[in-house]
Parts: sequence; C-alpha cells; structure tokens
Amino acid sequence: MSRIRLARLRATLPVLVLALGVAGCSTNRSPDSFLGLITPYRIDIVQGNVVTSEQAAQVKPGMSRNQVRDVLGSPMVTDLFHADRWDYIFTIRRPGTEPQRRSVVVVFDGDAVKTIDAPALPSEREFVASIATRKNVKVPVLELTEAQRKALPVPPRSETPAATAEPVGPVRAYPPLEPS
Repeated sequence: MSRIRLARLRATLPVLVLALGVAGCSTNRSPDSFLGLITPYRIDIVQGNVVTSEQAAQVKPGMSRNQVRDVLGSPMVTDLFHADRWDYIFTIRRPGTEPQRRSVVVVFDGDAVKTIDAPALPSEREFVASIATRKNVKVPVLELTEAQRKALPVPPRSETPAATAEPVGPVRAYPPLEPS
C-alpha cells in the first residue's frame, strides 16, 4: 500500500467509528434488540388462577371449602401457618404490555367461608379482551338467548322412568364373600 492510501485510511477510520457511535445512540429501539433489527422472542408468562368477577360473585359466606374449590379451583397458595386462608394469585407478563396481577383472598372460619377479598376483578369478557393478541377479535357469545333456547329440539320423553326400568345387560352371579 502506498503512503497516501494509508494516510487516508487513518484519517477516515476515526470519522467512521464516530459516525457509527452517534448513529447507534440516536435510534429509538428496545434495549433487547440488536442494531434495531433483530429482537429475541419473548414468551408470555402466565401463572396462577384466573378469577373473574362472575366467579367471585358465586362465593358466599357459609360455603364449604369444597364448594369454593368447585367455583374458583385449587388455590395458588395455601399456608400451613394460616390454614384458614386461601390465596388465588394471577399474573401475566407479555412483551409490549404492562404486567397484570390480581389477588383474591378467601378466609375461612373452620370449614365455612368467612370473607372473600376480591378487589376490582374483570368480567370474563373484559379478561378475554385484555389478553387478546390481535385487536378487533370478536368474542364469542357464551350464552343462548331466550329465542335460541326455544328453537332447540325438545328431547324425547321415555315411557318408563329410568329409576323403575329393569337393568339391561348380563346378569352375573358372584360367589359369597364369607365362607359358609
């Protein structure tokens, strides 16, 4: 290489490095992206029990633990030191959105519900709308209208009630359980 080319390279190299540095600082990109072009995939993190306002409204004082478990599901947290308290915690973290966190506390007195603390829970429709990844998603109707119920076919009536009908199938004879 000639001395002139080497001198030009030495003169332009710091200018190029400075230009790249300034250009990198001036872009609005996420801190996880590489040169503003490549962004790593981030998964949705969903943990806990989704409790909607409709479910919380079904839990009433005096209900048993089994009835609460049927309505809300198994609690996320049960504590040995606080056996009369069930915590239902729900969190969802998605890229590009604010994390959601909800907490419902059911307190028991023995085996019966004493209180339920469920502040500001969304309805089922609101929850589905909040987690929809695509906008303008049509939420399906979850209940039939009265006209749709009347349009359903009537089930056929059996002539004999099921309780008094003779059993159908093979009849088996079992040996006695106790020796005679």
